[in-house]
Amino acid sequence: MNRKILKIAIPAIATNITIPLLSMVDVAIAGHLGNESFIGAISVGSTLINLFYWNFGFLRMGTSGLTAQAFGAKNFPEAINTLLRSVFVSLLACIIIFFLKSIVQKVAFDYMNTSPEVEEAAILYLNICILGAPAVMCLYSFKGWFIGMQNSVYPMIIAISINIINIICSLISVFVLNLGIAGIAIGSLIAQYCGILIAILLWRKKYNNLFPLINKKEIFDTQKLKRFTTLNGGIAIRTVCLTAVTCFFTLAGAKQGTILLAVNTLLMQLFSIFSYFTDGFAYAGEALTGRYIGAKDPANMNKSIVYLFLWGFGLVGIFTIIYFFFTPNILSILTDKENVINAANDYLPWVVAIPICGFSAFLWDGIMVGATMAKGMVCAMIFATVSFFLLYNLLITNQGNDGLWIAFLTYLSMRGIVQTIYFTRKKKSLFAPSK
Repeated sequence: MNRKILKIAIPAIATNITIPLLSMVDVAIAGHLGNESFIGAISVGSTLINLFYWNFGFLRMGTSGLTAQAFGAKNFPEAINTLLRSVFVSLLACIIIFFLKSIVQKVAFDYMNTSPEVEEAAILYLNICILGAPAVMCLYSFKGWFIGMQNSVYPMIIAISINIINIICSLISVFVLNLGIAGIAIGSLIAQYCGILIAILLWRKKYNNLFPLINKKEIFDTQKLKRFTTLNGGIAIRTVCLTAVTCFFTLAGAKQGTILLAVNTLLMQLFSIFSYFTDGFAYAGEALTGRYIGAKDPANMNKSIVYLFLWGFGLVGIFTIIYFFFTPNILSILTDKENVINAANDYLPWVVAIPICGFSAFLWDGIMVGATMAKGMVCAMIFATVSFFLLYNLLITNQGNDGLWIAFLTYLSMRGIVQTIYFTRKKKSLFAPSK
């Protein structure tokens, strides 16, 4: 079982680690362009981009779970039709994104009341990056489909290619062409469209034999579209809550001033590193849980979950040690602003707590995606989100930025606790005979 987990998890980790590394490079480039307002601009601009993209993250997750179950049942026509169904919905999602951009942008900046320098740079970054929406949405579908087919190598190739292209183009645009913040966004835009082209080429290389199994009637079958949209609708609610908390975290930091906005931006890079490592094992949970449910094999499903959590405990130990001893060194790589680094030192205990509070939430997300347990994910996320906002409002006046971090870590913990209870109670129904 360890071999099966690592076969999916290791390429997935390699895929995921490029994402926070890319974000860290963007922050590092911005951190060396001028004063701390440039770091804040990247943070705010990225947050608004994620506000759009993360809300459609269900396209990857729903596609992965349904494809994994089709793979386990050896129903390859349904597997390929699931991909095309997902791509169709992805393109529809782009229309919504372009329609909402101006509205969300206005509301966000009215709330944040950031400095003119931060707002101007963030809007420029957003307006360029948003042009990549069609590529990003379709990449969600392909990534989820590859993982559902037990293939995490292709997403790794795509992600590494995208990020290498992105970093090279951003560095050239900023330091050779002197395009500033716009250069960072242009690098992202070019890389995203290269990414979808690579995904299509890789699909044709390995899965072109599935092409004859495509059935237009099956793609738009009412019952299957309903199942796809119902599942993804549940995951979408969960994603909206996740996005609300993540974006509010940044916005709340912005309201406390430029320095604390920069501090939280840097510290959240460490959260991203841990989450993407743990998500590698969550992807293994998606693929294997869905596969064993499709194959009607509860024994191996339970075994895979036990092994996944053993790996999770190992990651907690490693990252807790790293963050306890080396966080100041990591921060010094991300920025040369001594005032930001000194201010960040006051919040290091919260960074050390991130692995302990967050690991089970990430693993359960993967397992429940594979099980297509959207209801359980929604229940956990709503409970955790309510906890976050209640604690924030109770603590922010007296605790300041510490209160924001306490609320965030409690939110992570509540997700894992509620998901554990829900899955334990409902897992027998996954193999109940169909009525």
